[in-house]
Amino acid sequence: MPPPTLWHPYAQMKALPPAPKVVGGKGAWLQLENGESLLDATCSWWCMIHGYGHPRLIEALKRQADTLCHVMLGGLTHDPAQQLADALVRVTPEGLNHVFYSDSGSVGMEVAMKMAVQYQAQRGRPEKHRMLSLMRAYHGDTSGCMAVCDPEEGMHSLFAGFLPKQHFAPAPTAPFDAPREAVEADIAALRSTLERCHHELAALLMEPLLQAAGGLNMTSPHYVQAARELCNEFNVLLIFDEVATGFGRTGKRFAAEHAGVTPDIMVLSKGLTGGYLGHAATLATSHVYEAFLSDEPDHAFMHGPTFMGNPLACRVALESLAVFEEENYLSKIDTLNAMLRQELAEDASLRQDSRIEDIRVLGATAVIEVTDAQSLEGVQAFAREHGVWLRPFGRWLYTMPAYVTTPEEMHRITSAMKGWFAFSKL
Repeated sequence: MPPPTLWHPYAQMKALPPAPKVVGGKGAWLQLENGESLLDATCSWWCMIHGYGHPRLIEALKRQADTLCHVMLGGLTHDPAQQLADALVRVTPEGLNHVFYSDSGSVGMEVAMKMAVQYQAQRGRPEKHRMLSLMRAYHGDTSGCMAVCDPEEGMHSLFAGFLPKQHFAPAPTAPFDAPREAVEADIAALRSTLERCHHELAALLMEPLLQAAGGLNMTSPHYVQAARELCNEFNVLLIFDEVATGFGRTGKRFAAEHAGVTPDIMVLSKGLTGGYLGHAATLATSHVYEAFLSDEPDHAFMHGPTFMGNPLACRVALESLAVFEEENYLSKIDTLNAMLRQELAEDASLRQDSRIEDIRVLGATAVIEVTDAQSLEGVQAFAREHGVWLRPFGRWLYTMPAYVTTPEEMHRITSAMKGWFAFSKL
């Protein structure tokens, strides 16, 4: 057979079996070419929060396509871009008053980092040009983002010689529901790192409360609050990467709300359009934005993705926000959370399984962490036999379902996850 023309991500193509071909989807279900239906437990890398084939989002795209599919934002504007900017300022934490668009979460993070470095330079601190990230972090696959992903356990160690050197603080270890006193050691470790290198730091980057692709590490709101205070103290901008956590994934619309803080810069993508088109937004506070206002032309922010503010993406994002609010998605997420806690986190048989290191639940996210990745070999095929699409990574078997997943469908997902451990023990 000739070599494949389609190169798949995160896959060794030499050994990759034929991928199931998806021909359609409805709700939380994928329809395959062979007539098989699979309940998507990961909502396509966490972005299809409304599920597949949502009639309102499809209709919004069709209406916009009849009017304007794309126009550059360089020197021009259009209603969907302005309306979405206004809507995002309204729903995000107070103070994030300015919106810069791009076309993916990784690029949105690149924008945030460039914004932070230029902000510091234009405030007279050009020596503050490096980033501080957390171990176990994942912020994307572009070169700037790779440089702020975990350099030890992350997937980008091959590129260490190519990437700029950034600073890293220890990953917080206290869980989401830990009392303040149990978080003090994590806070002290962050303070120690800032004391050592704040003089060259433009910003601290953080996935608040949920380090997603770095192992679904769930951390305390007290840590996020302390990070805000420390950044103020050391004159370092605070950037929240809410690409994965935004739009309800942690149980509130944005993870920052659990801590009651506003970052200087926030990055949104994935659920922004409900997954129907690639789009991202980097929001900034007025004190960041005002650093770019000058009579000097070179003080302008020199970045401009071709497809930033695409009218189709903006229109479907507006409809996604409307559906989220009008259909009370936070209540749907509460229901999913209760089921995940009851059927996974509180399951006695799972807790007693020696192969399982931890079970964590936050909002519409649940993960079973095993001690050895070999314990999960075969789980994807097992789940498929039970009509569920699961895609574990490393030592983590997880679900981030679409918010439209019904209780019956959620039970089917958790049953497949639990069933694997019973089956593989035989």
